[in-house]
Amino acid sequence: MAGGDDLKLLGMWASPFVLRVKLALSLKGLSYEYVEEDLGNKSELLLKSNPVHKAVPVLIHGGKPVCESSVILQYIDEAFAGAGPSLLPADPYDRALARFWAAYIDDKMLAAWNQASRGKTEEEKAEGMKQSLATVETMEGALRDCGKGKPFFGGDSAGYVDVVLGGLLGWVRAHLELQGVNSFDPERAPLLAAWAERFWSLEAVEPVMPDVSRLVEFGKMLQARQAAAAAATGAAGN
Repeated sequence: MAGGDDLKLLGMWASPFVLRVKLALSLKGLSYEYVEEDLGNKSELLLKSNPVHKAVPVLIHGGKPVCESSVILQYIDEAFAGAGPSLLPADPYDRALARFWAAYIDDKMLAAWNQASRGKTEEEKAEGMKQSLATVETMEGALRDCGKGKPFFGGDSAGYVDVVLGGLLGWVRAHLELQGVNSFDPERAPLLAAWAERFWSLEAVEPVMPDVSRLVEFGKMLQARQAAAAAATGAAGN
């Protein structure tokens, strides 16, 4: 495997953004050193490597840090062009489309999911759920149009959009257990539902995916923390 001593990934196991980088490295067949970060007590290496956001993921290549998952994915594709399949298409228009849909996932889909699960009022959560369903419908159409009948957004093999959306799949499954909501409901989004199963089962993907039961426990802890913070805020306002 290429990569080796030159590559180090700073991450946190439950982060979907870190998972994206792990997926890209695995699909490209690159070996790397993984460093788990305690985000409550960030390492000097993380603070030095990402002084602007102080967040994971950070990929360190030859001592040089690259930050932000979407930037890292594109960097991996360019820096290791000779390793494994290309994540981004060769055609400039197809490449632009892939970047557009990846941005849509982060800017629209994730924002709606976050509002649906973390909204301060039931009305906010309901609106978030409504927007979430709309984004899933939009991505169902994107898969139909971009994939052109092939198994993945990238065509015959998983590409950039597959990795960006695939990084969320652990939490999609955990969300089903936590809140009884299947974001990729086979009746509402049959193409996405089939894609999710197909992507997860890829030889380079399955070993990298997080333990869903562990994500569920982590999600319960976050929910309890959010409820306690809300109760404390309400008490302070009385």
